[in-house]
Amino acid sequence: MTDWYYHLPGQGRVGPMAADDVREAYRDGRVQRDTLAWHVGARDWQPLDRFSDSLGLDEVAPPPVVSPSAFATPAAVAGDAVDRASPYAPPRASLNEVDDYQAAAGEVVYAGFWKRLAALMIDSLVVSIGYYVVLVIAMVVFGLGMSGLFSAESAPPTGMVALLALVYLLYPVISGLYYIGMESSGTQATLGKMAVGIKVSDDAGRRLGRGHAFGRWASHLLCYFTLYIGYFMAGFTQRKRGLHDMVASTLVVDRWAYTAHPERQRRGLGAVALVLLILGGLAVVAYVGIMLAIAIPAYQEYVRRAAGAG
Repeated sequence: MTDWYYHLPGQGRVGPMAADDVREAYRDGRVQRDTLAWHVGARDWQPLDRFSDSLGLDEVAPPPVVSPSAFATPAAVAGDAVDRASPYAPPRASLNEVDDYQAAAGEVVYAGFWKRLAALMIDSLVVSIGYYVVLVIAMVVFGLGMSGLFSAESAPPTGMVALLALVYLLYPVISGLYYIGMESSGTQATLGKMAVGIKVSDDAGRRLGRGHAFGRWASHLLCYFTLYIGYFMAGFTQRKRGLHDMVASTLVVDRWAYTAHPERQRRGLGAVALVLLILGGLAVVAYVGIMLAIAIPAYQEYVRRAAGAG
């Protein structure tokens, strides 16, 4: 049985309790859809509405809302009706959408270059694994379908073009689906960014739409054209933005920035990012060592043969 908790202003954390107790609290009006809740296994505190499916809140009748007009005088009720009917009356709309976004009331912690590099290491690994898995499956299917045609004296040009297109276009397609889908989701972050505790937002700190996330992903090309200098810009610009962030008007911030709990933001790298950077550094050193171990004997052999020929 999953233990649930919810957070009430002035009371702090309430729980643990079963799902039936949470539903009863919602039925009695002790908690609302925007009340922060958490259960064992959840990533962080979320509005109760985010757990409506697992808790079955839609099947629970919420407490009746008492209209202010029930306590108003007949004259006030009549006046309110006149105001609502007047074309000059201001619009009165209820806010039904639950949103974690909170305007920044204090300092916003931006994600620096090293933390973003650690996230990129995870994301590159995820995209690469996805690419090779899909590529192998696609090539097996492609090979089975083309086996009869390739048995001829020469391979058909159309089949070769399709195979080359698959090899070269599959990676950007998988990369685009991954980054656009994850950064425009409710987490606002890829798996790598979630691991190191950062997220992507627009200039105002809000969640990106799909089109905005696509623009940010496409603008990475500018960093490649500048020989990756666009990425290094995140290490010294004012709001830690790379060239692609500037073009797409996006920010990479701590995951608690622009939420109801900005005090939970952290400036340091964190254990996950630190471990990833250390492992990455060791991998680079090992790679350089292997290349030198191959190149130095080859160069010495070349020098010896050149001296013998002379």
